Amino acid sequence: MVDNLTFQKLSYGLFVLTAKDGEKDNGCIINTAAQITVDPNRISIAVNKANYTHDMILKTGVFSVSILSEKATFDIFKRFGFQSGRDTDKFAGYEANVKRGENGVLYVTEGTNAFISGKVVDALDYGTHTLFIAEVTEAEVLAEDPSATYAYYFANIKPKPAAAPASEEKKVVWVCKICGYVYEGDPIPEDFICPLCKHPASDFERVER
Repeated sequence: MVDNLTFQKLSYGLFVLTAKDGEKDNGCIINTAAQITVDPNRISIAVNKANYTHDMILKTGVFSVSILSEKATFDIFKRFGFQSGRDTDKFAGYEANVKRGENGVLYVTEGTNAFISGKVVDALDYGTHTLFIAEVTEAEVLAEDPSATYAYYFANIKPKPAAAPASEEKKVVWVCKICGYVYEGDPIPEDFICPLCKHPASDFERVER
């Protein structure tokens, strides 16, 4: 038996992953970035293939990871996690909160405490995700604020679902704990994927409204 809730006990950070292809800048939210070796200094990131940023990295081989801090607001998650870069400029009107690194890729300076740039040296196909292994080409601490964890995001950043008035008849929905997308119906299919943030059914919570 595998209880998918078990994986919510793992400790995750939260990051804005950015890439550039030609004149197009883009970014998405990920929760899997880690240093794997020191000499040479390399990191790994796992990126959902449904994300446009994934395709840009696969093509260009370069990216940056902005590490979100506890000062990050929900607006950052909405900007980079709730819309697709295929038909949206996620950086429009956001120019004051980004800088361009040595690799030409933007990194986020609002609600972050550091950024790391990488050059892909290997890409491993794992079904829904690609695991990119990259050489670190630039890294800088931007602030001393604590990094935001998954648990901190759920407890302090993500808005809580609104409760239904007691006088109304309640209905059951499933709410994505990552982005707030609402699936109407009960139960939620085990293979359901959030159309906004691409997270699986295990990241949804049952809510009576």
